[in-house]
Amino acid sequence: MTTYLPQRAPWHRPLMVFVAAMAVLAVVSAIGIVADPRILTGAPIWLKPLKFAVSFVLYGVSLAWMLSLLRRRSRVVEWAGTVIVAVSVVEMAIIVGQVLRGTTSHFNETSALNGVLWQLMGAAIMVLFVAHLVIGVVVLRQPIADRAGRYAIGLGLGVAALGMLVAIPMVLPGQAPAVEGIAGAHSVGVADGGPGLPLVGWSTTGGDLRIGHFVGLHALQVLPILAILLSRFLGDRLDEHTRARLLVVAGGAYGVLTILLTWQALRGQPLLRPDALTLGAAAALVVATATAAGLVVTRRRRPELALAA
Repeated sequence: MTTYLPQRAPWHRPLMVFVAAMAVLAVVSAIGIVADPRILTGAPIWLKPLKFAVSFVLYGVSLAWMLSLLRRRSRVVEWAGTVIVAVSVVEMAIIVGQVLRGTTSHFNETSALNGVLWQLMGAAIMVLFVAHLVIGVVVLRQPIADRAGRYAIGLGLGVAALGMLVAIPMVLPGQAPAVEGIAGAHSVGVADGGPGLPLVGWSTTGGDLRIGHFVGLHALQVLPILAILLSRFLGDRLDEHTRARLLVVAGGAYGVLTILLTWQALRGQPLLRPDALTLGAAAALVVATATAAGLVVTRRRRPELALAA
């Protein structure tokens, strides 16, 4: 990856230590799925720690790599990265602790202790979101050698923040059948823990807000990888400005896709059973994205003009 987006500074050490810890936790959780027969909300009890550990590995590596590209690493960025590590440790400690107690971590207010832990998780997530925004602002204010890479990183951070925001409806009342002591739900129109897709568990009978959340968060990896692929395979055909514009198109389309998937879920609709309205919106997004990308490519500057610039 650093061949096309050159590394400038050491990787953020607290983030990398956290990534290593989450990798170990992912292995432990995978063993737990096999060794521990307990089922919680329709899934193996260790599945949630496994998914969160893998997600934090990807998130932490992506952030640490992005920070390594900065020409200047300010104290603000260093502290923001460390804050993300601290609040992520709090969140994972609660998730694992609740698994060891045999109960859920998210939305759980069935007792005073469970309620305090859930509120603490919510506060930790808000702090993480603010620290993520701080890093995004600093990254956008600093130059990165490759313009397409700069757009990919900036848009990746922005769409990932959107992915965090689309999870807000999970804690709002009225999305799923009310359950005493439960303050929120992943599903819309059906209770959590029903039939779901393999591994991810997304509901196959109702809407699921985790889908848009998942897709949005992983813009942090998808868009930089796209920038690298464009440089690797089309770098001799497309100038830097054209590749940057293509990244803007891709980032915009990715953000709209995140909103579209959340809108589908809010209407109580399973991912694999879209209605005509959802299919129409998806088709419009595909056509608009293809058209915009086609216009960018056909109107790209001639090589001699690009060299002159």
